[in-house]
Amino acid sequence: MQIITISRQFGSGGRELGKRLADYLEWDYYDKEIIETLANEHGLDETYVKHMLSNHGWHNLQLTYRNSFAHLTFDPGMKTTLLVRTREILQEIAEAGNNCIIVGRDADIILQEYHPFRICVCADLASRLNRCMKYESKKPEDQRLSEKQVLRNIRRIDRNRARTREILTGKSRGDGSTFDLTVNAGNWDIRKLVPATAEFARQWFEQI
Repeated sequence: MQIITISRQFGSGGRELGKRLADYLEWDYYDKEIIETLANEHGLDETYVKHMLSNHGWHNLQLTYRNSFAHLTFDPGMKTTLLVRTREILQEIAEAGNNCIIVGRDADIILQEYHPFRICVCADLASRLNRCMKYESKKPEDQRLSEKQVLRNIRRIDRNRARTREILTGKSRGDGSTFDLTVNAGNWDIRKLVPATAEFARQWFEQI
C-alpha cells in the first residue's frame, strides 16, 4: 500500500493537484468524501461540518502530538467529536490497504506510521488570490466574495493551518523537513505538474 498526502496553502491548487494525480495514477482519492461521511454519520449538513473543521480545532484543545488524542473523548463538543471521527476515518482508509491520495485533514501527521509520501503545495499570494477569484467568478453573482473578503480568508486559513502544524509537529510550517516534496504551483497549469509529481513519488516509494 502506498499513501500520498497533500498539505496545501489555501488557493495554491493543492486540491486540484491531488485529484488529477489520483486520476493519473488510478488511485483512490479522499478529500470532500471525508466531510460527506462525517455529515452522514452525524446527520449534519456538509457545509456545517466543513465549517466546524475549517479551523482544524486542535489548537483550541491545547494539545501536542505526544498526548494528542488520549483525552479527546472527554470533551463533549461537536468539534471534538468530528475531529476524533476524522482521525478514525483516516485510520480506516489506511487499514483498507489501497493506494490512495488524501488531501488535507492533517493526514500526513495522523498517518505517519504508514510512511506516506508527504507533499506540500504552495504558491505566491498573487497567484493564490487569482486562483480563488476565478473560482468565485463561477458562483452565482449574489454568492461571490469580493477580492478583499477572499484575501481575508486566505490569511485567516493560513494562520490556522500554520498554528495546527506547529502544535502537531512542534515545527513551523516553513520547516520543510516535515514534507518529502514541496511544489510551488504559482502560475503553473496544474495538469503539467502531475506527471513530474507522479514520477517523483514513484522513485520515492522505491527507495524507502
